[in-house]
Amino acid sequence: MSTVHTNEYPRSYYYASLKYQQNYSTLTESTSADICIVGGGFTGIASAIELAERGYKVIVLEAHKIGWGASGRNGGQLIRGIGHDLEIFRNSIGQHGIDAITKMGIEANKIVVDRVNKYHIECDLTMGYCDLANKPKHLITFEQDFKQLEQNNYPHQIRLLDKSALQSEVIGSNNYLGGMIDMGSGHLHPLNLCTGEAKVANDLGVQIFENSAVLSIDEGSTVIIKTAQGQVSAKQVILAGNAYLGDLNKKLSGKVLPAGSYIIATEPLSDELHQQLLPNNHAVCDQKIDLDYFRLSADKRLLFGGMCNYSGRDPKNIKAALYPKMLKVFPQLTETKIDYQWGGMIGIGANRLPQIGQLASNVFYAQAYSGHGVNVTHMAAKLLAEKINGETDRIKHFSKVKHMSFPGGKYLRSPLLALGMMYHKMTDIF
Repeated sequence: MSTVHTNEYPRSYYYASLKYQQNYSTLTESTSADICIVGGGFTGIASAIELAERGYKVIVLEAHKIGWGASGRNGGQLIRGIGHDLEIFRNSIGQHGIDAITKMGIEANKIVVDRVNKYHIECDLTMGYCDLANKPKHLITFEQDFKQLEQNNYPHQIRLLDKSALQSEVIGSNNYLGGMIDMGSGHLHPLNLCTGEAKVANDLGVQIFENSAVLSIDEGSTVIIKTAQGQVSAKQVILAGNAYLGDLNKKLSGKVLPAGSYIIATEPLSDELHQQLLPNNHAVCDQKIDLDYFRLSADKRLLFGGMCNYSGRDPKNIKAALYPKMLKVFPQLTETKIDYQWGGMIGIGANRLPQIGQLASNVFYAQAYSGHGVNVTHMAAKLLAEKINGETDRIKHFSKVKHMSFPGGKYLRSPLLALGMMYHKMTDIF
């Protein structure tokens, strides 16, 4: 493994401020469940809660630690929306599908907020998010989004800001032309959310096993899921490994590309400085292909992320790669120390629409959230639970979309995509 990926949690700010320190045992026996979930990130743990609340006996198998992957490493931004451009799927899902998924993009945030409040999960949930415009065309897109949200009676405050208002209300930087505030989106501590939800699931009767990597899955009327030291017999299985699924299911792994995303965290900032940078504590994200995203932590560090890497290789020094980007936005931080640097893999799909569906009557999956995993994982979990419990078939809107496998096979698909993204980055500059 690389220095970014070891068997333990990365030495991130999130790990240093972890509130839920529970440890779960390794599976060392043969056991059974109604549903076995492979993967202990947001998708797996949220699905476990949804199903346990419906009365199912659930087992979760995690290869490392709960929230070890992208769920515990990401930027912690809870951003409204599912997918990047639903219009391109009109031929597959129709207007009804577009409308349904658009509504789910709002519902997804509500699922997270409601669960945090219901179970009193300590994860620093803070509402308030702002998109930042790098170019005039981004302002036009914001105006279109604003009108659409107003027409659909969006239940939260949204506002368009010109450059002057943006600088006084949102961000102390001269780099952006304007923005759009969304008070229905926000930010949180993702590792505390995931491990806090794991505690909720465990309290609901879910059996969670860590350090229990799945080696094989034998499908049939009863699914047999084998680990190095044990196995689970289950009526149904959910594959929730996403970017870390590996070769466990080659049909799925070929459709999701692990892409690196990286973050640095400063030392705690003075009151004067953090008020100067982000005066109203919004999470923010720019609109470049190679986007920057950043926010304040609860103890007022700047968490600055970006540099999405499609090559499959982690940078030798994350700080050296991200620090200059941070200073371009905030030259005020020239003398500020960096206390933490970390990264991980997010799952990218070729068309940027999450992949949620069934491989067989009793084999389900969800993956490829393409940077919107904090909220969409929770929506996916609800859709899977609704389908398994016979409540709704809302999952069909995603199942209708065909997802291509990345070309080049296991070893060439990352380099080929990296070349393609390099082209898009160049067009983004000019």
